[in-house]
Amino acid sequence: MSANSEAIVRQVQDVPGFRGVYYLIDRTTGVAKTLTLWDDERTMSESEEEGARIREETAQREGQQIISVERFEVGFSHLQS
Repeated sequence: MSANSEAIVRQVQDVPGFRGVYYLIDRTTGVAKTLTLWDDERTMSESEEEGARIREETAQREGQQIISVERFEVGFSHLQS
């Protein structure tokens, strides 16, 4: 993980209800998506203001543009250990 990625994780990991983050990138097109995981819908909603601030600051610093913010409920998950 790069120093910049670690700085972003440090910012968001202290937000109540935060469970994890994925940063997905298509290196061919440069399109990237960030997926954050929360305890539940309530903690996700309560994180909105802080999340917006972190997104905006990161996008400005990195010269990126935020196209959209979407919310999804996890239907199921499975991680191989």
